[in-house]
Amino acid sequence: MERFEVNSLAETKTVAEQLAAQISGPVVIAYFGGLGAGKTTFSRFLCEALGSRDEVTSPTFAMVHEYSGRLPIYHFDMYRVSDYEELYSTGYYDYLGQGVLLIEWSENIQEELPRQYIRLNIEHGESEASRVITIERMGEQI
Repeated sequence: MERFEVNSLAETKTVAEQLAAQISGPVVIAYFGGLGAGKTTFSRFLCEALGSRDEVTSPTFAMVHEYSGRLPIYHFDMYRVSDYEELYSTGYYDYLGQGVLLIEWSENIQEELPRQYIRLNIEHGESEASRVITIERMGEQI
């Protein structure tokens, strides 16, 4: 597990760039963290580091946004997903293995995450601008 204490957007961007450098194929990145922790901001930096020039916004109402990059990127928001039917309707299962899946509010679909994924936890730090980011590879090595 990797743990980063960041105190600025520039430091957060550096962590996202380091993670992007490790991604060479399809992967699920499951975000955990409370409201306002910075999940969408991290996604914006990660997409940029993966070569996307698209505008990255929260997929809260659309449920999924698609971005281009060196790999296809699918950005999900599972905040409102509460059962299998709702998850199925997002197209989640169709996207698995097709690119980089960034899944905000993974707490709501934890039972449906694949065996192998990257768990990204973002928590508020000691100050308004600080965050604690942990990255853990779940299952077999990715």
